[in-house]
Amino acid sequence: MPPLSVKSFAKINLGLLITGKRQDGYHTLETIFAPINWYDVIEFSESEDISMSCSNVILPVDDNNLCIRAAKSLQQFAGVSRGVTMKLHKQVPFGAGLGGGSSDAATVLRVLNDLWQVNASSSDLHALAVALGADVPYFLAIKGLAYARGIGDDLDDLGFTLPYYVVTVFPEEHVSTVWAYKNFYPRFDRNIPDLKQSASDLCLIGKKELLPVFENDFEPAVFDHFPAVRLVKSNLLKAGSIFASLSGSGSAVFGLFESESEAVEAMKQLPEAYRKSLTPQGFSMEQ
Repeated sequence: MPPLSVKSFAKINLGLLITGKRQDGYHTLETIFAPINWYDVIEFSESEDISMSCSNVILPVDDNNLCIRAAKSLQQFAGVSRGVTMKLHKQVPFGAGLGGGSSDAATVLRVLNDLWQVNASSSDLHALAVALGADVPYFLAIKGLAYARGIGDDLDDLGFTLPYYVVTVFPEEHVSTVWAYKNFYPRFDRNIPDLKQSASDLCLIGKKELLPVFENDFEPAVFDHFPAVRLVKSNLLKAGSIFASLSGSGSAVFGLFESESEAVEAMKQLPEAYRKSLTPQGFSMEQ
């Protein structure tokens, strides 16, 4: 079999509200996931063993890597002896709140389920995905916007896409998820807005006045400790973004634009050293 190359798209969070903390230490949240046109590429080749290499030498390629863990979890679930060699061309920044590692893990599950002819059901794959990470099920099953609750793995496919151009910026700061959960400013006693309905009214009816509803609870603490990240949001708003926010636990920041020309111009105004991505209006991971 010739090598198979597959794209693994990243995501942003349109709103991320941390609603409480469970007895097991996990936090509960509500969020809207949206795909962006920023992706890693994974090349799959047949092999007797499971192994991988990565274009970014900083990232581990052993059992600490989600791709390896995903492959081994499917192998163990199916009781198969087949292996795979994976080459990860890493382009999505890590420590950015874009879900790159989770997307890669979902791609491995989906591709190997076909290559190894496992034919696992969607519910079985979902269970394997949940065990790998809370964001993995989204990338496994949904192509456009999704509403998530719980620890992020309880998903509703909203069946539509963002009607805006999205500029996503990585300000060369890495924010670990562990740090973010330890340092965010809790607001568990507030009234939680209906993110699911608000996303529907925003995308299907065009109610832009709802955009302030989509707060990110990690943003205040991240901005306090990483001023360069705060500056990116400010610059996106000055450049004409109708809404800008931190994605996930950061440090990536995204801005929504109503025209492609405004989005392109905004990218030009940001520091050259910052990695950036432009996502077209109505983007889905099927493209």
